[in-house]
Amino acid sequence: MLLLVSNAAACTVFAITPGASEDGSMYVGHTNDGVGKDWRNIDDISILYVPAANHAPGEKRAVFFDPDSGSDAAGGEDSGDSGLILGYIDQVPHTYAYYTGSYGMMNEHQLLSAECTEYAKVELSAAEGKRIFYSSELSNVALERCTKAREAVELVGGLIDTYGYYGTGETLVFADPEEAWVIEMCSSLDEEDGGGLWVAQKIPDGEVFVAANEFRIREVVPGNPDPIYSTDLFSKLEDAGVWSPADGTLDWLEAVSYGEYAHPYYSLMRVWRIQDRLAPSLNLSPYVENSYTKAYPFTITPDEKVNLTGAFSLFRDHYEGTGFDLSTGEAAGPFGNPYRYLGPDDAHTNFQNASYMEVRAGANPRPVSAVFCSYSYVAQARSSLPDPVGGVLWFGPAVAYETVYAPFYAGATNVSAAYATGDRLTYDSSTAYWTFDLVTNWAMLRYDAMIDEITAKQGEIEAGSIALVQETDREAAELIAAGDEEGAARLLTDFTVTRGDEIIDEWHDLSGTLIVKYSNGLITDPATEAVEEPGYPAWWLNETGYQYGPRVYPLEELRATDGLNYTGNTVRVPLNATFADIRELI
Repeated sequence: MLLLVSNAAACTVFAITPGASEDGSMYVGHTNDGVGKDWRNIDDISILYVPAANHAPGEKRAVFFDPDSGSDAAGGEDSGDSGLILGYIDQVPHTYAYYTGSYGMMNEHQLLSAECTEYAKVELSAAEGKRIFYSSELSNVALERCTKAREAVELVGGLIDTYGYYGTGETLVFADPEEAWVIEMCSSLDEEDGGGLWVAQKIPDGEVFVAANEFRIREVVPGNPDPIYSTDLFSKLEDAGVWSPADGTLDWLEAVSYGEYAHPYYSLMRVWRIQDRLAPSLNLSPYVENSYTKAYPFTITPDEKVNLTGAFSLFRDHYEGTGFDLSTGEAAGPFGNPYRYLGPDDAHTNFQNASYMEVRAGANPRPVSAVFCSYSYVAQARSSLPDPVGGVLWFGPAVAYETVYAPFYAGATNVSAAYATGDRLTYDSSTAYWTFDLVTNWAMLRYDAMIDEITAKQGEIEAGSIALVQETDREAAELIAAGDEEGAARLLTDFTVTRGDEIIDEWHDLSGTLIVKYSNGLITDPATEAVEEPGYPAWWLNETGYQYGPRVYPLEELRATDGLNYTGNTVRVPLNATFADIRELI
C-alpha cells in the first residue's frame, strides 16, 4: 500500500489575501521544486498555455497518470509512462483557457492555484477506473471549469469522492480576486476503497497562509461551516482506527500524516521563516517539539501589508540573518554560496512513522529558494480590473533567488517560445530554464561578488515589467470598456510574448557579462580592461591551511607548528636564518 519515494523534491506555497496586500491584490505563490517528468510526459521546467474550447455533447475528458505522484502506474510497477490514461470523466460544454505546468496555475477568469506535496500515512497507487486522480489533474480540471475558489474546492472534493485519489498527500490552494481556500487530500486508508480523503478551509481575508510539505489544516469540527470535507471523512477515519469520537476533536494532520519529510524542520522551518518575516511581532520560535506542533498558526496577519515585490522576496530566501543562514560559515565556502548539494539524508524521504524516528547522520537546512527548483511563480488577481487584465502570472524559471519574474496576462493567448520549451537533459540557451539556471550555477563560482550584479539587474527588469504592466492595464481595460475584447486580447498577448522575449535577451546579456568578468578566478572589467586577482578571504585561507603551504624550505617543521594563523603579513629574515628564528617572527 505504501508508495516508493516520489521524484518530487518539495514545494513551498503561500496565499496573501486582498486585505493583507498593499493594493488589494490576491497573491498565490508556488515553488515547483520537483525533478522529473510531469503529467504532460515532459520535463517539469516549462509553462503550457491551454486555450479555451467548446465540446460536443457526450464528449469525455481523459485523466492522465502523473509519474511525479509517487505512484506506480496501473500498467506496471515503477512505470514512467505518463501517457497512460487512468480513466475518463464527462466533459463540459465549454472549458476555460489556463496556464499549467506540473500543476495548474491561473485561468482566464483570475482563478489562481498552487500546490505542495505532503507526507500521508497511506499513499495508494493509481488504479484504472478506481483511483484516477492526483492533484495535478485535479488542479487542471478545476481551472478548466471554475471561476471561483470555493467552486474549485467543491469540484475537486467531488472528483475525489467519485473517482478516487492516488499518490502522495497534497495541498492545493485556490484563490479568486476576493476569496482564497486550501484543500488538503490523501488516499483512503483502506486499499479496497476507491475514494480518498479531503478537508478544505477558507483563508480569512487580511491573513496570509503558508505551507511547505506538511498538512496545515488541524481541527475539523462536524457542523462547523468554516471547513468543508468529504461526507464520509469521519466514518472512514474511525473505521481505519486512526480516530474516534472518544478522542475528541479530529486533528486532520495527526489522523492522516506522520508530519515532516526528510528530517526535523524540513517543512516547519520554511513555514516559520515566511511567517516570521511577515509578522516578526509574533516572536515565533524556530524551534518546536515535534511535527505536530501548533506553534505556527494556520494563517497570520502580516505586520505590514505586502506588495508585489515583497511577495517575490518571500521565495528569495536562504535564512539570511538567522542562525540557519546558508550564505555564511564553512559550508558556504569562501564566497558565501548558499546552495548545498543534496546528501544522503537531505532528500525528500520519510524518516518517521507511528513506531520510530530515524535520527540520521545530519542534514542541511532546507531553504525556500532551493537549487533544484524548476520554476516558481506569484499569481496575482485584481478585482478592480476585468478578468483578462486583472490576472497576471509572474513566472520565474529555475532557482527563485536568481530568477526574474515575467508577467503573463490571464487574457493572453500565447507565451514566449522560450518559456514553453526546455529539457533538463539538453542544454539549450534559447530556453528560459537554461537561461536562468546557467546564471545560478555560474554565480556559485564567486557568489558574494556576482549576486549583487544579478539582483541589481533582476530588480531593474522587474521594476520595468511592473511599470509596463500598469501601462498595459490601462490600455487593455479601455479597449474592453469600448467593447473591443479582441483588440484587448491581441494587446495582452503581444505584451506577454514580447516582454518574455525581452527578459530572456537581457538575461543573456547579463550571462555574457558575468562569464567574461569572472572567468578563471579573476575579476575583469571589460570596459577598462583592468584585471583584479582577489584570491580568497583571509578566514578561508586560515581555515584551509594556506599558512602551512610551501613558503619556507623547512616545510616539515612549518607543518609541525601548531596554532599558526594566517595574517596576511610578510616578514623579512636573513637568508641563513634558522627555522626557530623564522617561527618566532611568524
